[in-house]
Amino acid sequence: MLPDTLFMGQQLYFLPECESTNAEAQLLLNKNEATEGCVVLTAKQTKGRGQRGNSWEAAPGKNITLSVILSPSFLAVRHQFYLNIAVALGVLDLLHELGLATATIKWPNDLFVEDKKLGGILIENTINSLCLQHSIIGIGLNVNQLRFSYPAATSIASVLQQELDVQVLVKRLLELLEKRYLQLRAGQHDRLKYAYLQRLFRFQERHLFEVAGKQVAGQIIGVRETGELAVEMEQKLHYFGFKEIKYLI
Repeated sequence: MLPDTLFMGQQLYFLPECESTNAEAQLLLNKNEATEGCVVLTAKQTKGRGQRGNSWEAAPGKNITLSVILSPSFLAVRHQFYLNIAVALGVLDLLHELGLATATIKWPNDLFVEDKKLGGILIENTINSLCLQHSIIGIGLNVNQLRFSYPAATSIASVLQQELDVQVLVKRLLELLEKRYLQLRAGQHDRLKYAYLQRLFRFQERHLFEVAGKQVAGQIIGVRETGELAVEMEQKLHYFGFKEIKYLI
């Protein structure tokens, strides 16, 4: 696989089809063929993955499916969720620019507009001692697809009632991701976390959740720097990792 061109000063590898852009990005790292900012982009991903191995559905050529390779060696392992925060904000910045003012991040890495899923983020980190060595940022964003087998899914075109230029959106997305990544590198953790909480799905709202097979009413209070979701339930503060809590209504 050879770089197609330089995109935003970065290596861009375009693949008409692949199983997973994250997997292709990992191969580049394994071969020492990737510099920081390298982008792997595909028109058709056949085995896209979400959090914890969930599958990701995307019609060929209609959506954004890409991975970005970063080297956040400045970020301590205990602070790695700030990378998730920065990436989520970069994608949300794009959505808000497009007019999707109600777009939010559903913890930990799902992109929502109203109560429908618009996309997702999958970050895979390589750790070197106490810091991150490499991170592969996988982003799937529904752009022009109008039909989904998953009824709670939607797309930008469905919401805006117009088709968009995917290539233009990719370019702008990378610009906005870079802007947020530079904030992260500058150590602006508090600023990033504040912005993240303002765009967090159901933040400070009271809703039903499922925990250990039981329905419990709770209110999302925040997110720990280690990534756990902080939820107040029965007048006590509880912290949950991935898959330990399920959103209901």
